[in-house]
Amino acid sequence: MAQQMPVSGAVGGEKMAAPLRDDLPATSIHLERARRELLRAAMDAVEEWVVVVDAQGGIQFLNAPYAEFLGVEASEVLGRDVSEVIENTRMHEVLESGRAELAQLQLIRGHHMIAHRYPIFRDGELIGAIGSVLYHDTWEWRQVNAQVQALEAEVDYYRQALETPTGARWQLSDIIGDSPAMRELACKVRKIAPGGASVLIRGESGTGKELYAHALHRSSARAKGPFIKLNCAAIPEALLEAELFGYEEGAFTGAKRGGKPGKFQLADGGTLFLDEVGDMPLAMQAKLLRVLQDREVEAVGATRLVSVDVRVIAATHRPLEALVESGEFREDLFYRINVVPLKVPPLRERRDDLPTLATHLLSRLARRSGRRPPILSEAALERLCAHHWPGNVRELENVLEAAFYLGGSHIQPTDLPDAIGARHGDARHAATHQSDLSTPASASESSTTTRDSHTTPTTLREAMAQAERQLIEDALRAAEGNRTRAARQLGIAKSSLYEKLNRHGLLAETP
Repeated sequence: MAQQMPVSGAVGGEKMAAPLRDDLPATSIHLERARRELLRAAMDAVEEWVVVVDAQGGIQFLNAPYAEFLGVEASEVLGRDVSEVIENTRMHEVLESGRAELAQLQLIRGHHMIAHRYPIFRDGELIGAIGSVLYHDTWEWRQVNAQVQALEAEVDYYRQALETPTGARWQLSDIIGDSPAMRELACKVRKIAPGGASVLIRGESGTGKELYAHALHRSSARAKGPFIKLNCAAIPEALLEAELFGYEEGAFTGAKRGGKPGKFQLADGGTLFLDEVGDMPLAMQAKLLRVLQDREVEAVGATRLVSVDVRVIAATHRPLEALVESGEFREDLFYRINVVPLKVPPLRERRDDLPTLATHLLSRLARRSGRRPPILSEAALERLCAHHWPGNVRELENVLEAAFYLGGSHIQPTDLPDAIGARHGDARHAATHQSDLSTPASASESSTTTRDSHTTPTTLREAMAQAERQLIEDALRAAEGNRTRAARQLGIAKSSLYEKLNRHGLLAETP
């Protein structure tokens, strides 16, 4: 729904206001007239230039500063089409679309200005629009923008100064999610954070594994100590040992004078986060195991061992058990880092969090760009809920960033990439992931049940898919097409219902 402006009927002078009733007491008439005069004087007193038009684009109010700039008498232009009075106006476009236009550049009488335009609704009916010029030239806007950026820079400076100097940015309360899976994970993090046991965080790419490493450190007794990160997949094998354990001066050609401490030495008294540990070379795995067992580090080129007190948190998206079987990952190292396992659920398994996540991500984009956060339409949210999200939260963030800049103040389904919520695309993704019935389904079988729900099933998988579709159709029929009631009847979340409707090809068939 478009952003709406309230209507009082009194703003804009006598031509806009309803006539005073003859049956009102004299005192009431006097107060009503005084109130209208005050409102009209207030609109004339502000520096912003304001115009109000009716549903046909006829001017119903023009405040005195705007009229003075345009070189017209406000009383003489009442009723005239706005395009005859204000050049390059887009008030008619706002009346046609019913959508607000914020901070738009407009050329009026040779001056570039910043204008807002809002549709006006009463009881759901579009009855007009209001436009205001906030900045009378781009120089004013640049001045204000420079002041805002200076203040933001100052706030960021003091915020960074107040933050713990450990390198850990996020805590558990910063992680968005209230689904059962996320609540269970948060409860587990609170239990294990105070201890010093090694933790292995597992999950698909883009699920936010690093956030939990930060939260574990911030919630532990080591919170005041350093939090050091190393991406094992991003460092060349030849340099990984020096990065982990440091090196002495003259240890190799190009070594820095005085040497350099490694990540273990830097993390002493705190936490070392080893991201993508499944990509660590086998030779380095043996050296890492020795450090974890003995809690002693020998820098490259050094002749003595140095004791370190480090808690290790590792993360990976790879199947370590399979890598152990294939000989690509040491079994003893796996058991050493997998003391306490944590699994971060993929986005498709916590769809109830998607509306909250989307709102949070759009608000963060708005803060970065200095814009108002856009409103995500119900239809766009349905498309998001129907998508399978193979890239998880990272993919959602990228999709919303594109829609943020394409969709203006309201994000519609047309502002989303074509692949989001596309029925056939999700059917292909569903073929490679476990469905909500805990049964994998191939794309061909999914499309078969979509084409003909009454086809005699030949496998248990087809029978379960057909039964699920029939239950959904019956629930929708009993709820007279109301998806919220149907989801409640089925005992599932509304977002899960959207995903199932999409999978069975019913999304377009239901209202």
